[in-house]
Amino acid sequence: FTMGTSAEPWALDNERPAHRRFVPAFHIDTLPVGNGAYLRFVEDGGYADPRWWRPEGWAQVRRQRLAAPLFWRREGGAWVRRRFGVVEPVPLDEPVLHVSWYEADAYARWAGRRLPTEAEWEKAARHDPVTGASRRYPWGDADPGPEHANLGQRHLRPAPLGAYEEGQSPYGIRQLMGDVWEWTASDFLPYPGFRAFPYREYSEVFFGDSYKVLRGGSFAVDPVACRGTFRNWDLPVRRQIFSGFRTARDAEPA
Repeated sequence: FTMGTSAEPWALDNERPAHRRFVPAFHIDTLPVGNGAYLRFVEDGGYADPRWWRPEGWAQVRRQRLAAPLFWRREGGAWVRRRFGVVEPVPLDEPVLHVSWYEADAYARWAGRRLPTEAEWEKAARHDPVTGASRRYPWGDADPGPEHANLGQRHLRPAPLGAYEEGQSPYGIRQLMGDVWEWTASDFLPYPGFRAFPYREYSEVFFGDSYKVLRGGSFAVDPVACRGTFRNWDLPVRRQIFSGFRTARDAEPA
């Protein structure tokens, strides 16, 4: 499929240029991982079992005594979270929020899956298998509307899992845009033919294996910055950002 863009007027240097990318067959979650699913990982002792963690992630768990996503805590035998200063029961039907890349990766390992690569995520979000074209957004080329995605701080929280039917991709995958930034397995690297613009410090100095790519945008992102090609990146320890994830796995051999 065609990854990236050479024509989008708002595109930043790390989204350019458009190039052909071969992606082996894979499966990807129709929805982001929800709080209810993540809670099963927590209650199965996921934060106490080093089998699921990268060494750097396990060191963070031990050092910071992590036991759940940021802003979660047990209260009276139940799990609650703090959201913009309000304490409320953890909503089991919303995408999990405020998890680091290490937490996302550990959950995926526990579930017998993995995080999708950046190329897999973009193919799932943009590729039209009927025409072969790469769309601007999962739903097509039209700018995002309130029927397509949870963007622009309209609700100050992720939407329930399965929302925004009109925003789904041709593959039937929902909530790829908005709700939560989605961690991918990929390091933040330049595309073939990359050229720094307007200055190399915007993207180029961050390229390498220190930063992981996030895709899709969260409920707090302005729609003008949310595109199928937009690349965000952050350190894998970050938890305070509006980050979640979905999982993937290789397709079975034919």
